[in-house]
Amino acid sequence: MSLKFDTARRRLVTGLALAGAVTAAAGLAARRAWAIGDGTAGVYETLDFDWLDGRRQRPVPVRLYLPAAADALRPVPLVVFSHGIGGSRRGYRYLGSHWAAHGWASLHLQHVGSDRTLWGGNPLAMVGRLRDAATDVEAVARVHDLRFALDRLLASELSPQLDATRIVAAGHSYGANTTLLVAGARVRRQGRVQALRDERVRAALLLSAPPFYGEPSFAPILGGVDLPSLHVTATADDIRIPGFHSGVDDRIKVFDAIGGRPKALAVFEGGSHSIFTDRAGTGGVLLNGQVKAATQELTLAFLRRIFGGDGQGLQQWPTRHADILARFSAEGA
Repeated sequence: MSLKFDTARRRLVTGLALAGAVTAAAGLAARRAWAIGDGTAGVYETLDFDWLDGRRQRPVPVRLYLPAAADALRPVPLVVFSHGIGGSRRGYRYLGSHWAAHGWASLHLQHVGSDRTLWGGNPLAMVGRLRDAATDVEAVARVHDLRFALDRLLASELSPQLDATRIVAAGHSYGANTTLLVAGARVRRQGRVQALRDERVRAALLLSAPPFYGEPSFAPILGGVDLPSLHVTATADDIRIPGFHSGVDDRIKVFDAIGGRPKALAVFEGGSHSIFTDRAGTGGVLLNGQVKAATQELTLAFLRRIFGGDGQGLQQWPTRHADILARFSAEGA
């Protein structure tokens, strides 16, 4: 699901929408759990926080996957992950746990205006709830959720364990659009450019990135995104909701329009739009596990290329996964 700017419900205004998120340094009350990696990786801690952005009176629940090795002497880099429509902080665990087991903290947001609660209530009203969740107001609120959560985390007692110079935004579907806005996508409304970039973000991981609704050209919106970016999709990566369809061609157009380098695109053969969620069967039982494992490996290889200068893993990745790949492209990598 992507950011929807429709003329009938255009409510994106610069006053409240572009206001800064509240930074809070209150103590962190969390539910904790420990886990061990896959035998080749390290131990990590899972912490749930139920935060409230007092300025917007909006809850921002988060889940943090934190490597056990993180400390003030060895701060770890951070991925901030935004879920697709109808998701939650508990989703995309296969990514958050994998990154944490390999030395990357991962903060998974829950966007209360477009989260799992959409699936409850009267089934006959679900289409309306989905449409409400895709309006300008919610799209911008998701960006401020990310900013608030990042502010809150970096002002907390956990901050010394995190490397604020290595922050990456990531997301799937609607979350990929949130990531694009944070990374510098610029949408013009009412004669003004709505710029929502967060300068702390140094790279972007985009799973199934849809277009910005109603926009005839991708380049004016995405050409100014100058961050390194990784794009992951599949040939059957189709979004179908009432009144909207977006397929793999849109994912490729987003990749082509991005101005930043290096950038890379992986297109898996077959699959589905939800194969990149935690659902185990979608897109084919065998392929589902293969795509998830390959995506885990690819994201880490790309991050190591960007932040460590080690491009060997990224160069070797397409050969290792050639049997499930329809296309792999890398520019400046």
